Amino acid sequence: MRKVDHVPDLAEAAALQRRRFRELQRQSRVFDARTRTIGVDLEGLDAQIKDKKIQEATQRAWNESIAAEMKQNDKIMCILDQRQKKDTVNIEKAVNEFRQNYQQPETRREFDLSDPQSLKKGMPARVADSDPRCTVSGLQKFMGEDLNSDNRKRYQQEQTREWLLEQQNDWTNALADRKYADALHDTHRLELDQKAMDLQKTEEETRRAVCVATKEFNRTQAIELEEKQKLEKQQELEDNIAEMSNLLKGDLLSENPQQAVSSFASHRVVTDRWKGMSQDQLKDIRDVQMQQVLEKLRLEEEEQQRRAEWDRQRIQAARAELLFERHQQRQNRELRRALDNLNAQLSQEQKRRRAALDEDVYANFPSGQYYTQFNTTSR
Repeated sequence: MRKVDHVPDLAEAAALQRRRFRELQRQSRVFDARTRTIGVDLEGLDAQIKDKKIQEATQRAWNESIAAEMKQNDKIMCILDQRQKKDTVNIEKAVNEFRQNYQQPETRREFDLSDPQSLKKGMPARVADSDPRCTVSGLQKFMGEDLNSDNRKRYQQEQTREWLLEQQNDWTNALADRKYADALHDTHRLELDQKAMDLQKTEEETRRAVCVATKEFNRTQAIELEEKQKLEKQQELEDNIAEMSNLLKGDLLSENPQQAVSSFASHRVVTDRWKGMSQDQLKDIRDVQMQQVLEKLRLEEEEQQRRAEWDRQRIQAARAELLFERHQQRQNRELRRALDNLNAQLSQEQKRRRAALDEDVYANFPSGQYYTQFNTTSR
């Protein structure tokens, strides 16, 4: 007598297949000896050092061009927002189209379990002796009455093969779609990076042109101001000399006797025009005026010296600040160099410890037969 064959449960078979796949994945993670290391992770330390250097460089660049980067980040965020919205709309549209075209309820394998017309489409309790729905408990079919077992087995094998081929095709299509999506994402990212680089280059060129124009304008203004000061000083000096010459040669200070002669008589003088000064007094007045002129020139020279001293002190302060900044940079480099040396020493110490462990602690290696009795399962 033959053993009764039952129709396999698709849900149970799928669950069993999933459990087996998860078990294989778990074993690949647990039994991978390359992921179990001893000592310091040198690659992690190098990655941390590299990340720290990148962060420092990024911080310096951010401090130097905060305004330009804010503007650039706004543009990039707008582009990314628009790109993300567009991609989201396209993905949702593609998903809806895929569901409408390839995921109709009638195309599902389990549709017969929830088909509202299942009773109308159902078959009678028994169609023939080869009806697979005739179970033992129904007393419709008994042992030895299965006349279509070979065809049924062949049909089941064909059906299983079709399911496996369909699953393989689905997996291949999903992998191709994923590769296409990754390639599209990489293309979009490269385009976005190129746009960002173009914006940054344009911003740098603009800033450089503005700096050159500002420097040229400031130099022109300084030259014009210096020329204007020279002309004003020359004009003031000429005016002072002309004023002194007019005063010295005028009738008031020269005491021309003709101006004091009265019109009534030659021996009479006009009192408001004649002061009665002598040549010595006039000479004293001229000496005092000359001293005043010299004093004014001395004050102007002292003012120029004071301005030159202020400029020299300002240049010295800027130079001292530059030297202090260079000293700070040298100290930072020395600290980084000391940290690198310390990390190298720690790495060498770790290597020596690992070599000692390999030579002394882990010297006795078990044979291959010893390992065959372990790790047969991940649980």
